[in-house]
Amino acid sequence: MTKLLLILSFFIVNCWVSAQAFTDKVLTQAVLQLNASKTASDYDNVFSKFSGAKTSETWQANYYAAVALYLKNETLLKKAPGASLTDDNALARKIAAGAWTAQKDNAEINILLGLLYVQKMQIDGSQSSQPDQNVISQSIAKAETSAVNNPRLAILQAKIKEKSGDKTNADILYRKALSEFSNPNASDSKSPTWGKQLIPSVQ
Repeated sequence: MTKLLLILSFFIVNCWVSAQAFTDKVLTQAVLQLNASKTASDYDNVFSKFSGAKTSETWQANYYAAVALYLKNETLLKKAPGASLTDDNALARKIAAGAWTAQKDNAEINILLGLLYVQKMQIDGSQSSQPDQNVISQSIAKAETSAVNNPRLAILQAKIKEKSGDKTNADILYRKALSEFSNPNASDSKSPTWGKQLIPSVQ
């Protein structure tokens, strides 16, 4: 009986590991799809994959689900700057906050939170919401400690400069981000690669 239970336990664990490896592989494929996405529909499709992913790295699935919503909103804002995207932005911030709870020192999540709050201010039409600005400042400060050469950090900083009317320094930071995307040593192979489409001169 004990031997049968051991065999059964081994079989169940083996099935679980196989299923986990499968979903982690699907997650990796969805990241590639995210990088190739261009339309709101594309982003909706990858959002569904990330939000439904059963993976050992739940925070990572949540991170990319929030990224998909963020990029979808950015795509729609380019077409219609006054579009009402409050609900999608709020959902993205909620999902990203969940990922942040699991990985508080993760520079990528802190940068994403900063970008989402800049987007929130753009959607709201608010120029100086102090609580939002506090979140953005804290996000930048946390990311700067471990990700100085991160292209998404440079984009976040550029968006802040842009919002304050400092186009000259915004352009400098966008060029810095573009250079960092081109530098293969700027991040390791597991780092996210999205964000190049946020640079105004790159479509």
